Amino acid sequence: MTTDMSSGQVPDLDWLLSGLVQRVPYTRSAVLLSADGLVKSLHGMDADSADHMAALAAGLYSLGRSAGARFGDSGEVRQVVVELDSTLLFVSSAGSGTCLAVLAGRETDAAVLGYEMTMLVKSVRPYLMTPARLAAGTPGVTGL
Repeated sequence: MTTDMSSGQVPDLDWLLSGLVQRVPYTRSAVLLSADGLVKSLHGMDADSADHMAALAAGLYSLGRSAGARFGDSGEVRQVVVELDSTLLFVSSAGSGTCLAVLAGRETDAAVLGYEMTMLVKSVRPYLMTPARLAAGTPGVTGL
């Protein structure tokens, strides 16, 4: 799997996001991101909007993990949903260190979108993983 270093995107996965957006009516865009908020792949929005969405989604996912640790059973976050007047935002785990964020119109069937997101992640989970970053000064890590 190759990475476009100038944008940080993984072009091989764009077709997955495109297929998801096309399969679910009223779905607008999707972003695959690392858990720390870096865009890996996108469909349906410009790069600046995708960067903003990735930062928001990473924050929401982190809040979900914190809520689970404090008030739940410390299990993995399945999904965070934000319901706005005309838009739904779904954020779900997409593999180790990776999240999937999807924007859809209010008219979308939330159950269908949630199902399609889950099926996408299950079918290609090994390809969606983002390795953990190593701290600077870790043996074997070269400079940027």
